[in-house]
Amino acid sequence: MHIDGLNDDDIRRILAQTRRIAVVGASAKPDRPSYEVAGFLQRRGYELTLVNPGIAGQSVLGLGVVADLDAAGPLDMVDVFRATDQVPGVVADAIRLGAKTIWMQLGVIHEQAAAEARAAGITVVMNRCPAIEVPRLGLGLPA
Repeated sequence: MHIDGLNDDDIRRILAQTRRIAVVGASAKPDRPSYEVAGFLQRRGYELTLVNPGIAGQSVLGLGVVADLDAAGPLDMVDVFRATDQVPGVVADAIRLGAKTIWMQLGVIHEQAAAEARAAGITVVMNRCPAIEVPRLGLGLPA
């Protein structure tokens, strides 16, 4: 079993039921993983809101960038491209805004924040990337 306790069926369900994703830590730089993953998710038909206070108001991948999660709602998933020490604040916002899933990218693991999110009824994915999971699981576009 993976560090987040989720199996392949769980990940399939999350990716199939998710429609709106806030990408926290989105970058305007095409060589950054957050840019590449956001483009991947956009091409698969997910509705994205890019979140980065440093580039708020700019357009990335044809999408406006907002400063915080409050401006990103409503949302199903919060995809976190932030340093681990920044995760608790993102999770607190996601809980307050009623996100269904928090997805922490590769290398992002925060057990305490994950436990708080789970206690609030949120599914937590850790140390995974949807751009890896979608093709690995043979998934196509959202229904």
